[in-house]
Amino acid sequence: MSDTTIDSEDGDSTDEIEPAIKRGGEIAYEPVDAAEGLRKGVLLDESDGAPHFAMRRFELDAGAEVPRHTNAIEHEQYVLAGEYVVGIDENEHRVSAGDALLVPAGVEHWYRNDGDEPGAFICAVPNGDDDIELVE
Repeated sequence: MSDTTIDSEDGDSTDEIEPAIKRGGEIAYEPVDAAEGLRKGVLLDESDGAPHFAMRRFELDAGAEVPRHTNAIEHEQYVLAGEYVVGIDENEHRVSAGDALLVPAGVEHWYRNDGDEPGAFICAVPNGDDDIELVE
């Protein structure tokens, strides 16, 4: 890796961002307490020097469900594998690899993988605290 640094967008040269590479073998996946069959791996976040966003990978087992909930922060998601249902407000959407979605802050959402194959998606969120509130 080079010694190159990138100035932050506010132009403050004392707040330099170092490039980072995290190898797949370095990413630990942990179960998500609120949903059996859902695992999360943090790809990049503040601890890796990412100043604004965290990027995470979720794996949703076949037959798994994530209960209806809200988040205090927005979520941008990109489906990597599988096909599953995402509920947003009162609408259900079947998504599959290549689909992208935005879940605005405070909007109720949930997941259901009623297929035979696991699903996986990337989720990017702003750094900082996120209050998660279960609705059901």
